[in-house]
Amino acid sequence: MGSSSLAISPRKLRSDVYSYSYENDSNTPLVISVLASLIERTMTRNERITKNSTWAVLSTKDAKTRVFDCHEIPDMTIQSYLERIFRYTRAGPSVYVVAYVYIDRFCQANPGFRINARNVHRLLITTIMVASKYVEDMNYRNSYFARVGGLGTKELNKLEMDFLFLMGFKLHVNVSVFESYCCHLEREVSIGGGYHIEKTLRCAEVIKSRQCGERRFNQIARIMM
Repeated sequence: MGSSSLAISPRKLRSDVYSYSYENDSNTPLVISVLASLIERTMTRNERITKNSTWAVLSTKDAKTRVFDCHEIPDMTIQSYLERIFRYTRAGPSVYVVAYVYIDRFCQANPGFRINARNVHRLLITTIMVASKYVEDMNYRNSYFARVGGLGTKELNKLEMDFLFLMGFKLHVNVSVFESYCCHLEREVSIGGGYHIEKTLRCAEVIKSRQCGERRFNQIARIMM
């Protein structure tokens, strides 16, 4: 799916960001479609790179990253896989942006690693789980993420540890870094830019804070009734 096929208007995108409910919104965040498109284009580019002799040299230097290779390629598109993760984890839009940051850092720290059909699914479930732990206040257990991603718990635990060591535990994402990756995702939607997927981590924090306030108000109201 190319970026040109994404019918995303600025109004819809802004509404998706600022009125997104982490508990009640059933719509799939628009950032998922954008991220899926970007990764698919990256994989297409990597397929061309694998034909070069340089790939054979680099791949021998990064045997550790082969932990993400699966024995059989999953019969599920990236878009469908990301939608499945969202459907069962309800991770908010900012989680996928942070996961994108982690994927980029992982690739930079391991230059011989190339995202392809054999490793992309394991990489996605691992980075989204780690990003969710960084962004969200409450999270599911690794065993639950494993079931969602189609893996065993021990297998996902190992992937998480290997991922953290291979990227040097560089998990912190400040606002400026977050915004820069949002801009990159915006350009994926349209070369002209101007489409806001998310602006800052503070946006997500404000939404979550507002919802927590509403829940406390409702609890107090029920007690007083």
